[in-house]
Amino acid sequence: MKIFCRLCILGCLLTALTLCAGCGGSSSADKSEEASVQAASGPNLGADVNGRTIVIGYSDWPGWWPWYVAEQEGLFEQHGLDVELRWFEDYHDSLRALAAGEIDGNAQTLDDTVAFAPTAVNGEVAVLVNDNSMGDDKIVVAAEVQSLPDLAGKKIGLEGGAAEDFLLTLALYEAGLRHDDVEIVNMETSAGIKAFVAGELDGIGTFPPYGLKALARAGSHELVTSAHYPGAFPDLLVVSQTLVDQRPDDVQKLVEVWFDVIGFMKVNLKEAEDLMADRAGISVEEVEVFEEGVRIFSVKDNVDAFAPEQGMAHLPFAAQQIAHFLVEIGSMPTAPTDFNALFDGRFVQAYSDSLAH
Repeated sequence: MKIFCRLCILGCLLTALTLCAGCGGSSSADKSEEASVQAASGPNLGADVNGRTIVIGYSDWPGWWPWYVAEQEGLFEQHGLDVELRWFEDYHDSLRALAAGEIDGNAQTLDDTVAFAPTAVNGEVAVLVNDNSMGDDKIVVAAEVQSLPDLAGKKIGLEGGAAEDFLLTLALYEAGLRHDDVEIVNMETSAGIKAFVAGELDGIGTFPPYGLKALARAGSHELVTSAHYPGAFPDLLVVSQTLVDQRPDDVQKLVEVWFDVIGFMKVNLKEAEDLMADRAGISVEEVEVFEEGVRIFSVKDNVDAFAPEQGMAHLPFAAQQIAHFLVEIGSMPTAPTDFNALFDGRFVQAYSDSLAH
């Protein structure tokens, strides 16, 4: 199988990207190995998911806060669903929990889904695209770094293989640099923020709510954000293959709840923002700032995203390109040859069809 170089990926992205999403991304130096270990050792909820509460994980990302609004407004119950939303302070833990079968679904990025799905004990299937990242993922740098070429030789903290790593790679290639031209310090984001503010790093890959903390360093500023590369970072609702197989009607209802809560937010924005601020532990004003950095996917956006066609507007193709990137930087041993089983667009298609009647 031909492995595309990152420069080829960049060229494809810069010419074809239209789908995008945010990333509270995560991963170790080898996501695939981590996924395998966690999936093998975690306590599984069981092969039979019928008749019990559906457990869905989510964490601190603006495109996922609406799930809390859905819970607080009783939208799951309105659809006849028995759902437990499980909040993860550490996004890594939510990835490991789904791979190990400890939860039935999770809000997670495409790159992490590509890495964890092959060894997930109950399988992983993306059934919904939540949002686009339109600036919330970013590389924040010290005052002396004024342009992309200035990154050469600088020490940048980020989570290896995660969305910010991908963002940095795209920016480097645009500037005629390579990944090896900077010193990457692989570290968890919250620890990286502390190191950056303390002056131990020249730059940090970050996302909400950490970005505001990074900018607390005197002279620091945003060098590049996901708004420069729309299409590179899809955010998803991913559920187990077991849930899809045994309770497809409930998966359909989960998708319907999402679109219902987005509709609720359009009419009751103030109430929704109060709830999201409460969940994220930030002010309403900060919620409003972060909301500007994401674009929620419409029903039509979702239908288009799941189409198995060429171009980064379509999830199977985007997954292939991201897999090649992960292989290139050593976060995956090999890239799968077929991604179609990772995506199930029938649920958003059914919802779209219902609106036409």
